[in-house]
Amino acid sequence: MHPLATELNHIIRSGNPHILEMLSDLGRNLFFPKGILSQSAEAKQKAKHINATIGIALENGRTMQLDSVMKLLGDISAADALTYAPSFGLLALREAWKAGLFEKNRSLAGKSISLPVVTSGITHAVSTFAELWLDPGDTVVLPDLFWGNYNLILALRRGARLVHFPFFTPDGGFNHTAFEDSVARTAAENGKVSVILNFPNNPTGYTITAREAERIAAFLTATAEKGANVVAAFDDAYFGLFYGDEPIRESLFARLCSAHPRLMAVKLDGATKENFAWGLRVGFITYGTCISGDSRPVFEALEKKTAGAIRGCISNAAHLSQTILLRSLQAPEYPAEKQAKTRILQQRAQRVKAVLEDPKYQAAWTPYPFNSGYFMCLRLKTVDAETLRCHLLDRYGVGLIAVDAHNLRVAFSCLEERDVAELFDTVLKAVKDLEGPTG
Repeated sequence: MHPLATELNHIIRSGNPHILEMLSDLGRNLFFPKGILSQSAEAKQKAKHINATIGIALENGRTMQLDSVMKLLGDISAADALTYAPSFGLLALREAWKAGLFEKNRSLAGKSISLPVVTSGITHAVSTFAELWLDPGDTVVLPDLFWGNYNLILALRRGARLVHFPFFTPDGGFNHTAFEDSVARTAAENGKVSVILNFPNNPTGYTITAREAERIAAFLTATAEKGANVVAAFDDAYFGLFYGDEPIRESLFARLCSAHPRLMAVKLDGATKENFAWGLRVGFITYGTCISGDSRPVFEALEKKTAGAIRGCISNAAHLSQTILLRSLQAPEYPAEKQAKTRILQQRAQRVKAVLEDPKYQAAWTPYPFNSGYFMCLRLKTVDAETLRCHLLDRYGVGLIAVDAHNLRVAFSCLEERDVAELFDTVLKAVKDLEGPTG
């Protein structure tokens, strides 16, 4: 093991030895290299005469640039756009995002969490999480209605075993019994259980209620109290897009980040959907758990391991994207802009609900509960989802996503309100086409 990894592990062990037990073998071996990066940082402070350490091109003491690029960047300087960002991310952005987490999650008040580490989008955040916390063969518990990319990231790339539980009860709402059975069984078999929960959920658009959140948090805490190590990751990609009074207004991370020494809470979020900035590819990883004494050194050690994983993969997230996001967060008009866009999506969701109340659809499908995010799902009663998807494309020029054989996902986020009724009427027509003549 590299001496730097050994040093980080010693720091972590002194604050909470269970963290080392939860880290993957790769996670325990990860470190942030001092090499070129630390030497360049030292030269930046002391090399006042000539500094020949920087791996970028300079011209007359300034960042070399192409006018054809710079004319597209407005008032953003080359130093804030073209140079490498730290593997941890821009410090000002990390601090701003962390401050935002406390503003958006009331249960964080008085708790200690890490400084978020910047990733290249939330997909990269999930992948980096998997590298640090999952060994091949580890079991991950997640709903049967889930983002399909977890298969590639967790199972294919990391070799984890995915165990699915039915997301909803027959009456609607989170299926606590199925979830708890899966978690308890995995904890008993392995002494460690990893969980990924995604609210608002993709593909269903469902966010749990406050009562459901309390039960989930209590059960995961109780699992840790019984002696199992619990890694609870919360994919909060659509955070903040909550419609109506039903969904909880904070992440489960906030309730679990200091619940028990054997419980590591990991928040995966970013600007992708939350700030309507999909192509900027700015995500974050934040950690929370119980730590003896000063939590800062332990969190810094985890941040260094995370930055080491990023350094060894993509080096760093794009500097320009981080600069744009930081300036947006600091803009006076930012809160009002974000609220206005969320309101538009809420109106679309409400329109979908209103249209689907028509009894003419009842024989063809049942909509799953939805109250947030970008999506809603139909559980088809009479036809195969993939067959229907292809028929809709070929016959009507309508595109939807077949989640599996029974479920069809509708992204109301990209639907204008005026098109909602036509969409569902067309889907119903396509279902009847496939059912053929009756009677």
